[in-house]
Amino acid sequence: MNKREVLVANEPVVGRSLPHESAHLHVSGAAPYTDDLPEPAGTLHAALGLSPIAHGKLLGIDIERIRKMPGVVTVLTAADIAGENNCGPLLHDDPILADGELRYVGQPVFAVIATDRELARRAASLAKQVIQAEPLPPVLTALAAHALGQYVLPPMHLTRGEPAEQLATAPHRLQGTWSLGGQEQFYLEGQISLAQPQEGGDGVLVHCSTQHPSEMQQLVAHALGWHAHRVVVQCRRMGGGFGGKESQSAVFACVAAIAALKLKRPVKLRVDRDDDFLITGRRHGFDYRWDVGFDAEGRILAVDIDLVSNAGHSADLSAPVMARALCHFDNAYWLPHLAMHGYCAKTNTQSNTAFRGFGGPQGAIAVEMILDGIARRLGLDGTAVRQRNFYTAGNDMTPYGQQVEELHAQPLTAQLLASSRYAERRAEIDAFNASSRVLKRGLAFTPVKFGISFNVVHLNQAGALVHVYTDGSVLVNHGGTEMGQGLNTKVAQVVAHELGLTLDHVRCSATDTSKVANTSATAASTGSDLNGKAAQDAARKIRLRLAAFAAERFGCAAELIAFEGGQVSGGGHSLSFPDLVAAAYMKRVQLWSDGFYTTPGLHWDRSKLQGHPFYYYAWGGAVCEAVVDTLTGESRITRADLLHDVGTSLNPALDIGQVEGGFIQGMGWLTMEELVWHPVTGLLTTHAPSTYKIPTANDCPPEFRTELFGIANASETIHRSKAVGEPPLLLGFAALLAIKDACAACGPERCDPPLRAPATAEAVLDAIDAIRV
Repeated sequence: MNKREVLVANEPVVGRSLPHESAHLHVSGAAPYTDDLPEPAGTLHAALGLSPIAHGKLLGIDIERIRKMPGVVTVLTAADIAGENNCGPLLHDDPILADGELRYVGQPVFAVIATDRELARRAASLAKQVIQAEPLPPVLTALAAHALGQYVLPPMHLTRGEPAEQLATAPHRLQGTWSLGGQEQFYLEGQISLAQPQEGGDGVLVHCSTQHPSEMQQLVAHALGWHAHRVVVQCRRMGGGFGGKESQSAVFACVAAIAALKLKRPVKLRVDRDDDFLITGRRHGFDYRWDVGFDAEGRILAVDIDLVSNAGHSADLSAPVMARALCHFDNAYWLPHLAMHGYCAKTNTQSNTAFRGFGGPQGAIAVEMILDGIARRLGLDGTAVRQRNFYTAGNDMTPYGQQVEELHAQPLTAQLLASSRYAERRAEIDAFNASSRVLKRGLAFTPVKFGISFNVVHLNQAGALVHVYTDGSVLVNHGGTEMGQGLNTKVAQVVAHELGLTLDHVRCSATDTSKVANTSATAASTGSDLNGKAAQDAARKIRLRLAAFAAERFGCAAELIAFEGGQVSGGGHSLSFPDLVAAAYMKRVQLWSDGFYTTPGLHWDRSKLQGHPFYYYAWGGAVCEAVVDTLTGESRITRADLLHDVGTSLNPALDIGQVEGGFIQGMGWLTMEELVWHPVTGLLTTHAPSTYKIPTANDCPPEFRTELFGIANASETIHRSKAVGEPPLLLGFAALLAIKDACAACGPERCDPPLRAPATAEAVLDAIDAIRV
């Protein structure tokens, strides 16, 4: 070993910007995803026949016509499901295949199993001709369903203080309505499952692109009428998930498994992008109505707000999404009196589901729009108004009863405003707008406070297995799933650190329900928090056993044994980690261990919406500058300054990538990603890349500055780090408000442009026209 190798070996593994464990495979195109796995001999292919109408009675299916198509082996309907015809994660209200009722355009009605994928798709495309149905009037918008009182679950209400009384006596009052579109996850790898019968049909192995293997295991078992121990679900990696593969991988896993067991042959189901759009749900769109009272300096005194989400045809995860929206309406602000009302509207559209942020963005953006309106009504700078409303010592209790223990909003904001030259640029932009007729520039700042933990308490648990082999190498298996975010890299760093090894000695294997059981979804930004702690627990048990063995061998106390740089030393003696492990094996020391972790201190009353649902909060802030062409409505974010709190980073390079990616995804949601359903037929017309636009590299701000806040987490998390998956998406709020600020430059002083989201060119022109009139 040369000098450089010694230095690298002795550097800490945790806290370094090490590359993603699969980066070399990603860039070379060699990373195997589910569709890249070798197909077992005799593999058949499935395709889904979809409902052509938004609502109706299913009268029948001309099965024989489908069976006569080339390559067709069989056709499955709801009658072929031996167990429970349900893929709903919480309420059992979402059939795998339609049975009696058609609920939306794109609902799976039957499955074609054929010798070839293209032949299966061609046969399934006969759906319009072979499905016999009696159409019924559909309900296609959340507001229409709200007017009918049609919900997937009862409304939620959260009240603090005396909002009605305070509104009545407030010096100033602002009332408004606003609509916010949904967002397609647009994972690069689409939904896919490969089911393979095991041991004469007594079990099934399902390779599934999913964020929640354990839930897929349970739903497949229920659909087959089996116990869970006969189903194994594996996932090595996903080509993106963003929440869209948390619950909605289920229909594909269930259909593939049902077909495989019926035919006693492997079955693969991979849907086209168009069908993926039509079948699966996405981020919930929200409609808002608010009534706000405030003082002359812009401090909010009272709020009464309705939040109406478009749940789609079934409940899916709409209840916890709405609960998180209500718990994030406050964002970074003290709201002394408020009444919030959440309604999950039932419509004849796809069942909406998890998406990065899980309702938090839809809740927090409402208060940001309110504060922007207040600032414009009073003629004040929006940033100053926000700072006056921040949580402070003494005013630090959330509406749901949790104290905000880390008050990072003010110092983080001060640092960001200084580094981004906010005040100077505000003056420069005002001067530019005064002399520019066609192009207008805008500037906006928004903060982020995001709660970390599942808001269903029992989900905050994780397990892991760590195996040390006799050559000193280490294999880790945990319940989290790798979807490109770097979870396996961080977990491997944690284990390597615990055992005093370099990262090349540690490897994470595929997520597998037969190895770590009863896992939670990789969601809610908890992947590293939960699985990192579980893996650390397992590795620490092994280290303690090895330390005791080394202490006996070296003739010193176990507390004096150090694991560092691949060496184990103590009492003046030293041995390489592989040599110690080999010796320990000969003495029958256990070299593997399980680990387990539960997040402490959480409690939540779902009926009262009160408790301590979050272990800690992540903070952040963004300053965005935009330019708008007032003739065409086109807009561009020309600069973004981001400052985000990740605690003590496990891997700064990965965390900065997550912050930047989250911002761009949030910016895309609010500026260009528009979902459009036909107002009569209920067909999602934006169901392909040709009609649904996501941000590309060309949409990144030319000036893009990202920094990490760098203060250790006050809570006892894995190496005092903080979650980074979801919170940065909320930084994209500043992009929307910067465009709104540019629009406001077209109207009179104190005007408030009614800019809807996404802020497409049409939306921008409508907002400008409204204030010019």
